[in-house]
Amino acid sequence: MIPAVMRRRLAIVVLIAAAGGAVACGSEGISPAIKSQPANVQRGALLFSQRCSGCHTLDVVGAQGTTLNVRQREHTDGPNFNVRREQVPNILYAIRNGGYSGAIMPQNVVVGQDANDVAAFLSKYSGLQASANSSATAGQQQSEQ
Repeated sequence: MIPAVMRRRLAIVVLIAAAGGAVACGSEGISPAIKSQPANVQRGALLFSQRCSGCHTLDVVGAQGTTLNVRQREHTDGPNFNVRREQVPNILYAIRNGGYSGAIMPQNVVVGQDANDVAAFLSKYSGLQASANSSATAGQQQSEQ
């Protein structure tokens, strides 16, 4: 017979493992390109994939938590970081305060060095599609003049 304390600990471990699996939903894997980055950016990518991919989209880590179709958006859809560029101070603010509205994202979803690593990663990789789209648009506008 398993003592009550051990049963509770086992139940907690099972719940944490299940929650970890649920957070990983909407993820296709981290791009091999991340391996060439500094250790803090690599760790930030892993943490983002584990903790943020359920609600946010960012192709470089295979995160698909957001829809681009407005009619299909859900209450829990966070920003699509393929097209939204963010800087470290804004990322850290959002992490500490549960986003900007404080309505859905949990406060302090990562803390300390983990938060700094996620911020370093996200500031490097967020908005790359927006940058590519705006560069293409600018080039097209100049060629039309």
